[in-house]
Amino acid sequence: MLPKLTLIIGAAASGKSTFAERLVTTTMRARTYIATAQAFDDEMRAKITRHRDMRGSSWHTIEAPLNIPAALQQIPADHVVLIDCATLWLSNHLLAESDLQQAETDLLNALKTCPAPVAIVSNEVGAGVVPDNALSRKFREAQGRLNQHLAAQADLVVTVIAGLPMVLKGTLPEALE
Repeated sequence: MLPKLTLIIGAAASGKSTFAERLVTTTMRARTYIATAQAFDDEMRAKITRHRDMRGSSWHTIEAPLNIPAALQQIPADHVVLIDCATLWLSNHLLAESDLQQAETDLLNALKTCPAPVAIVSNEVGAGVVPDNALSRKFREAQGRLNQHLAAQADLVVTVIAGLPMVLKGTLPEALE
């Protein structure tokens, strides 16, 4: 059984989404995938299609590049939710010049009130060099704060490195131990 909120965090291409999907499928509940990616080019369209095909038809997908809280309001208690990912969601808000603090507050509140367990994927962006431009530095700082707030609220936090999950907080369901 998954706890109310699980954060899966890791670097790009670390295997975090694959692990998150595996984690969610252990619940045997109806699965909802909240997708935050936007297809602005052929490469991203292909990646979205590849991920959707890999998940198969057993997932209900909600496209929510900006409004995850509204998507979470649609979820019945007997479902499980995978949000992939908080990083793209935050990027979308940054580029839309949204009030990032308000968007984060709304997200955290929606995660608290969602009746179903939620797993959310996010990138760890603080391990690299300091970005050389203001927009990138603003994003890195906002992503770091968001990750800290998600981790504080989560019952289970798992980092994934080279496809290997490491529990930082909480306990993995028995099916994955």
